[in-house]
Amino acid sequence: MGNRLSKIVTRTGDKGETGLGDGSRLPKDDLRIHCLGEIDELNSWVGMIRAALADDDMLQLLLSQIQHDLFDLGGELAMPGYQALNESMVEGLEEALEDYNALLPPMKDFILPAGNEATARCHMTRTVARRAERALVSLAKRDDISPLALTYLNRLSDLMFVLARKLARRNGGTEVLWRSRRHSNA
Repeated sequence: MGNRLSKIVTRTGDKGETGLGDGSRLPKDDLRIHCLGEIDELNSWVGMIRAALADDDMLQLLLSQIQHDLFDLGGELAMPGYQALNESMVEGLEEALEDYNALLPPMKDFILPAGNEATARCHMTRTVARRAERALVSLAKRDDISPLALTYLNRLSDLMFVLARKLARRNGGTEVLWRSRRHSNA
């Protein structure tokens, strides 16, 4: 990458366009650029989860790897035709999903996106992952997108739900269950 990032202010985007990794330029409101922004926001939310955890927390390694994977996914979007994701990345998410979910009791109620700070951040990350996935589905209708990208985001949102459940139980905590007002007076 050399000194490519040494100059932050380039003025090349002042007219509403931005450059892709292959040198082409797109309007900043193009769907591909929108997807890149969604992935960037998603990566930032994973960083927010990490910031709520101790440095030596066992989840830090997993979350760090997810951030790197998301950067790779952004690279795919920034360079049409380039593929950075692979099956092992999806398999890693699936293994973590299975391992953490196996430790949780079965769900009997709907869970609200609330709880301790790390839990709430996982839920926020889950919703951003779903939004990024929806945006990528739209882009895939127009452009060739790796099916692994969609699978990765789908598994990631599932993993964030499971991690929210796990983190809600830390230090004797519990999940916040949904209670309908309609049924509470019956």
